[in-house]
Amino acid sequence: MKILIPAILLLTSLSIHGQNRIGTGAVQELYEQHCLSCHGAGLDGGLGGSLLDSSDWKHVGKGKSFLEYVREGDLEAGMPSFKDGLSDKEIRSLEIYIDEVRQKTDRETTPIVQKEENVYTAGDYQFQVETVIEGLSTPWSIYFFTPEHALITEKAGDLRIWKSGQLSPPVDGTPKVDSRGQGGLLEVAAHPDYADNGWIYLGFSVGAEGTADPNARMTKVVRGRIADNCWIDEEVIFEVPAAFQTAAGVHFGTRFVFQDGYLYFSIGDRGAQDQAQDLTRPNGKVHRIYDDGRIPADNPFVDQSGAYASIWTYGNRNIQGLAAHPETGWIYATEHGPRGGDEINLIEKGLNYGWPVITHGMNYNGTPITEKTEAPGMEQPLLHWTPSIAVCGIDFYQGTDFPAWKHDLFVGGLASQELHRLRIDHDKVIEHEIVLKGEGRVRDVASGPDGYLYLVLNSPDRVVRLVSVR
Repeated sequence: MKILIPAILLLTSLSIHGQNRIGTGAVQELYEQHCLSCHGAGLDGGLGGSLLDSSDWKHVGKGKSFLEYVREGDLEAGMPSFKDGLSDKEIRSLEIYIDEVRQKTDRETTPIVQKEENVYTAGDYQFQVETVIEGLSTPWSIYFFTPEHALITEKAGDLRIWKSGQLSPPVDGTPKVDSRGQGGLLEVAAHPDYADNGWIYLGFSVGAEGTADPNARMTKVVRGRIADNCWIDEEVIFEVPAAFQTAAGVHFGTRFVFQDGYLYFSIGDRGAQDQAQDLTRPNGKVHRIYDDGRIPADNPFVDQSGAYASIWTYGNRNIQGLAAHPETGWIYATEHGPRGGDEINLIEKGLNYGWPVITHGMNYNGTPITEKTEAPGMEQPLLHWTPSIAVCGIDFYQGTDFPAWKHDLFVGGLASQELHRLRIDHDKVIEHEIVLKGEGRVRDVASGPDGYLYLVLNSPDRVVRLVSVR
């Protein structure tokens, strides 16, 4: 499926597995109470028109938003006003619900990807999925040194070396991690000058010692070296004081980009959504430090009283994909939305990405978060998905096996078990294609040094690569 799209568009993608909240919860009750009698139990129409085909909507989108149309009504068209019966937030949640049900209906009749036997067809290519590494336990991140040498993190806390087709025992002496909930040993990457300095960086969740809450934890970054399968020379690059730690088990973020001597990395909101807007807190942010942990003097909030000095951007819910374009250097991120509103963002100095003041999603239980999808001073995503695909790792393809895809961004989906290809022109997504589905939860994506595209999959746990069929 290839779609040419404008910069902001509701893109669709869903899977029964992991996305079974779609069409359920408090918002379904709202629909049944206020909309079912006219638009039908399946949204396919009755006294009123069908809501399944947006092209049938004669009024919404033609000078009037969904919120305005439902709030004000249109007596001539038989549409009552709901301004006294529904809040703006509730109307917005109904709009998301209609998107969910419409797209679920579409998916039941329309193939998402083209696949015959073991061969996928996407764009101008046919390819197969080859398993490269097995024997892993919830792998999270992969970093390649050479086509035959890579590092892999496992969520429970093990760092593994894959070399010449063999998977090492866990590296001894790596940092202790807290792997409860969404935490664990997450990101791994080598310094750009690894050949000279040997530094390897790890991002993980860890608790603070001596705190009042023994369950409190937060994201931490260290670097070290590996010798004889042992972790040595560890240095702490980033950690937060105990006062900023929380017992929440979600949203640790943690992806790395090295650029011009700096390290960029993400920390999710840790389940405290309002703190993403608080510049005195480290969570819900992208951070920028020197690769040795020092704070750059030109960070955007370094001179602001009380602000956390390493902050580069804020208003980020939970970034689990971070990558720089290989030619332009622009940094892009995939960000988990709540129920709906997964995002692709261009990450730029000092900007506010809006969470939770604006969002294209709602709460998991079907209750609204806000009626606002935009606000002054807050960035719009380049693209968002509703329903959510549970975006995760990303990478720009730099290989040779698929030359027409060079420098396209590949995005993994966990719940949707999909791989998406995006062609990006600075701040616009100009092409979007779903190229793979159903092979497993796509945790990480890596453009391999051998010209292939690699995926870290969960359920089943393995590393695979896409290989063109010539």
